[in-house]
Amino acid sequence: MKKFNFTIQGNKYEVEILNIEDNIAEIDVNGSVYNVEIMQDVKTTKTPKLVQPKIEPSAESGLKKTSKPSEKKGVGIIKAPLPGTILNVFVNSGDKVNVGDRLLIMEAMKMENNINADANGTIIDVKVKVGDSVLESDVLVEIGR
Repeated sequence: MKKFNFTIQGNKYEVEILNIEDNIAEIDVNGSVYNVEIMQDVKTTKTPKLVQPKIEPSAESGLKKTSKPSEKKGVGIIKAPLPGTILNVFVNSGDKVNVGDRLLIMEAMKMENNINADANGTIIDVKVKVGDSVLESDVLVEIGR
């Protein structure tokens, strides 16, 4: 591992550390191998331990959180898939839209992304305007069904 040259009371020693485990070092002194105890504490690396907090269900755990696909839903919410900037808005409140209709264009990561309607209905509210910066999951448009 490492080699050292010592002079103790005029005598020269060539010392090589062969192995270190815990506080015991195996060393070679001028061809003779010795096991020596290191008197200082061996420093261990401090790697942080990741602890995931325990997730408790909310008090509303007995309530139904989802609906069947065949059930009518009240409001469809279109959210931003990524952080970005709104470049163009094609709809206004009260407009009728069908699945796949383009609602707006958003620039994210230097790419233009079409944001389309995911349901048939009427636009209830457009939450953004051209030039707005949005974060991921910000509500962009509400569609009533």
